[in-house]
Amino acid sequence: MVDAPATTESKSQTASDIKVEDNGPACKRITITISADTIKQKLDDQVGTLSANTALPGFRKGKAPRQLLERRFGETVREETKTQIMAEAYAQAIEEKDIKPVGEPEPTSDVKDLKLIPGESLTFTIDVEVTPEFDLPPLDGIEIKKPIFEITKERIQAELDRQCRQLGIAKKIDGDFQEGDILAVQVTVNKEGETEPLVTDQYAVISVPSKDAGGRGPVLGLMIDGLAGILKAAKAGDSIALKAVGPEAYEREDVRGASLNLEVRITGAERPEPATVEQVVEAFGLGNEENLQEQMRLGIGQQNDNEQASAMREQLYDYLAKAVDFELPKKLSAAQASRNLERQRIELLERGLMPAEVEERLAEIREESEANTQLRLKLFFVMHRLADHFDIEVSEQEVNGRIASIAAQRGVRPDQIRSELSQAGRLADVSRVIREHKAADKAIAGAKIVEIPAEEWASEKSGQSKKKTKKKTSSTTGKKKTNAKNEASEGSGKKKTTTKNKK
Repeated sequence: MVDAPATTESKSQTASDIKVEDNGPACKRITITISADTIKQKLDDQVGTLSANTALPGFRKGKAPRQLLERRFGETVREETKTQIMAEAYAQAIEEKDIKPVGEPEPTSDVKDLKLIPGESLTFTIDVEVTPEFDLPPLDGIEIKKPIFEITKERIQAELDRQCRQLGIAKKIDGDFQEGDILAVQVTVNKEGETEPLVTDQYAVISVPSKDAGGRGPVLGLMIDGLAGILKAAKAGDSIALKAVGPEAYEREDVRGASLNLEVRITGAERPEPATVEQVVEAFGLGNEENLQEQMRLGIGQQNDNEQASAMREQLYDYLAKAVDFELPKKLSAAQASRNLERQRIELLERGLMPAEVEERLAEIREESEANTQLRLKLFFVMHRLADHFDIEVSEQEVNGRIASIAAQRGVRPDQIRSELSQAGRLADVSRVIREHKAADKAIAGAKIVEIPAEEWASEKSGQSKKKTKKKTSSTTGKKKTNAKNEASEGSGKKKTTTKNKK
């Protein structure tokens, strides 16, 4: 993969020839040639820098013969120079050709096969995702419903129960697995009829699905029917054979539609034991249960604000998706599939879901229909254009604030969340989600706001889901009913209409 440049303002003329052609909807193919003279100059510069800063045995610093340096460091120098000049040439190409990428550039062939050969030019081709051409619809006067949630005793108790589970201590177990037990497993995934593994994970974690999930659960992002019953009949040390079909929205294209065999070996298991209320009070340093409940109330208020904002954004997304029409790529790329899922991951984490719950939701999203998957891709392009329209930028402070919000929902330190996101390469996704949210909120600021009771919103949302979903599992059906019931109990009120002036 070619590293995307931090800026496109460089005036470097690394590339001697740049050709751009359409490569289907929302994609440009760029062919770049770097002359032999440029390659020689860049290599000479790199070797000169290396010579000035390297001390070899028997030679003073900066005095080692060039031939010796090239024999010892030549391959490393050529690889580093190749990476540098390809990035510089790409930056030059998108600036000269006025290309506005929305994704990372992807080489059409393996970069490892490209070699810098003295006296020869270098030509490489990359595909880059760009926003399709379309006009934004009118944004003034859109009607947006604002659900009004209340903080009930039931909601406070549910949040207290969640904190007890979150702060509980895990007890090691060997068998007789029950709902919610956490299993450490080693997983190998093979395509039907093939011996070479597609995926191997020595440190995977799965949980025993609940009854509400209908016994279904995720293993490496693949939903497995009857997983609960299979795990309950197993014990630590057992190896289990599972089957699955790769969903069409899976990140890896070689997994999509494939008949898969999974070998799962259980290496250990734990059963979370909820903490007592007294232990939660002590953990938060709040003195007594009354103070804890007040803290829960404040946290639920923040959750309600997030849910309310999310509900309003969903309506804007629905309006924009219907009002804008353009051609989308016929096949979802691995990068697009991954981006769709990471966007959902960040939003789910901010809503306070635990990692196991997030993975279950993402596995369900992977199974969505092609129409829903294409809708998510369409919204990505639309929101990118809307953010450009409003000149939306995201500061490091805003990223830190969003990380702190996720950490607060998880009950952990912000630096732990940042470390997790950084190691997984997801910090850019946090910034992208913030930018989309800011653009949506800017558009909503000029909308006609209609306040409605929470139960009315829950009923409408449930009805929309039934219309859109062709295939339902007992897992999703059970959850939708439960969510609708909970949301309905959280608030009531009279319908109220307000109009906000666009700032």
